[in-house]
Amino acid sequence: MVQMEQLRFGYGREELFRNVDLVLEPGNIYGLLGLNGAGKSTLLRLMTGLLFPRSGRVRVLGQDPGRRRPGLLSRIFVLPEALNVPSLDAGDFVAVRAPFYPGFDHERMARCVEELEVPKGRRLPHLSHGQQKKFLLSFGLASGASLLVLDEPTNGLDIPAKGLFRRLVAEALSDDRTFVVATHQVRDVESLIDRLVILHEGRVLFNRSLAAASASLRTAREAHRPDEDTDGLIYHEPAVGGFATVRRDRSAGDQHLDLELLFKAVITNPGACAAIFPTEERT
Repeated sequence: MVQMEQLRFGYGREELFRNVDLVLEPGNIYGLLGLNGAGKSTLLRLMTGLLFPRSGRVRVLGQDPGRRRPGLLSRIFVLPEALNVPSLDAGDFVAVRAPFYPGFDHERMARCVEELEVPKGRRLPHLSHGQQKKFLLSFGLASGASLLVLDEPTNGLDIPAKGLFRRLVAEALSDDRTFVVATHQVRDVESLIDRLVILHEGRVLFNRSLAAASASLRTAREAHRPDEDTDGLIYHEPAVGGFATVRRDRSAGDQHLDLELLFKAVITNPGACAAIFPTEERT
């Protein structure tokens, strides 16, 4: 679905990405995590042809997104973090934009708008930020696009809407679609994503399935400070009632991982995390 090879990019003299390699496969919901300034939004713009690399190669569905070919653009939907909606009501927006997506599903659009309780009959700029986001998310899910890129999609959503967001995205996933969800709100998406990409200091440190991670790692709360020389300890931090830990544990099985802890472990101790997984698991 998405391939980046030896990608380099920067703003002015500052180089943000250095020889980034990344592969995203169809049929997955990827969570993209990184510290502020790590370049998550920039990576999404490079992926969708809104920015151009200094060197290296980007391919989406086998094509260069930077060429902006209509056939490819009709298979990509982007929900940006900062919204800039036109002065149209919902019906006019759909009438104008839906024809660009040959696979647009009007029934799904109506169902999503109804479930997310988007007000009807108002021009989009008159909706709240959260309502605008719900409307555009509904449009994206109905678009039939193969690649859906969602940048901080839960910002501005209330708690019930976040639950609906997770369910509607999960229902819209198919074997030929890929979702990329960039977020700081890990708790909002940890039950939704099936693969995790961690971006740090110009590199992709982690791109693996949560199933593979949970089979080899264990996150836990422990009453006492762990011995830093303990075999298998990768990361620890103070927590209420003791310490939160990430340990190597091949017998962990398919257990729930605390993704915030996993993220901190990867950026703090990337060598130890990378060594856990076989070469063929790395991207």
